[in-house]
Amino acid sequence: MNWRAEREELIATVREMNARGINQGSSGNASIRIEDGYLITPSGMAYEDLVPEDIVEMSFDGEVSGRRNPSSEWRFHHDLLENRPDFGAILHTHGKAAMTLACQRLELPPFHYMIAVAGGNTIRCADYATFGTQELSDNALKAMDGRKACLLANHGLLVGEVSLARALSLAVEVETLCDTYWRILQIGKPVLLSEAEMDEVKAQFRKGYGMPPEED
Repeated sequence: MNWRAEREELIATVREMNARGINQGSSGNASIRIEDGYLITPSGMAYEDLVPEDIVEMSFDGEVSGRRNPSSEWRFHHDLLENRPDFGAILHTHGKAAMTLACQRLELPPFHYMIAVAGGNTIRCADYATFGTQELSDNALKAMDGRKACLLANHGLLVGEVSLARALSLAVEVETLCDTYWRILQIGKPVLLSEAEMDEVKAQFRKGYGMPPEED
C-alpha cells in the first residue's frame, strides 16, 4: 500500500505550517501514523518541491522505505508514535514566538485557559539536547508526559494529536499562546489561573467544548 492520500496530506500540512507563519523554510517536519509505522517528511527539502514519492515510510522496527532520507528528527516522531497510542500525527515547528520562549527555556504557566488545550496546567519546555539525537527524543517524551505539546529548549515546538488536522490546529494555538505570553512579560507578571480554575477548564474540554470535530 503506498498511502498516497496520507502522503498528500503530509505535504499539504507542512505547506500550511509555513503559510500560517508557524514555521519557516524546511526547518519543521511532520509525520502520520500508518499500519505498522509512520510516514514522515524528508530531510532538507523545500516544502513547495515535495511530491508524494518524497515522503519516507518508516516502520517501528527501524526499516526505511523511499528515495529520500527521513527528517533528521525522526527519532522523536518514532518514539512519540510508538509510546503514545493517542497520537496519530506529530508536528515540529520553528515558529518565532515558540522559539523566543524556547531559547529562554521557559515553560508556559496557566496565564490563559487555553493552555489546557495541550493537556495540562502548563506547557513544559524539554531540556536541551542536540537536534536529531536520541537524547533530544528522550527529553521530549518526558516533557510530553500527559501533554500534547511542549517546547524544545533553544529549538522550537513539538505537538502530537490524533490527526494532522488536529495537530496543525494545536500548533497554531500554542504558537499564539507563546506570542501572547512573551508580550505579557514585556509589561509585567501575568495573573495565573488557579489549579481549581484550570481543572474546570479541562473538564469542559473533556465534554468536547471548544474542540474541533474529528474529520472522517
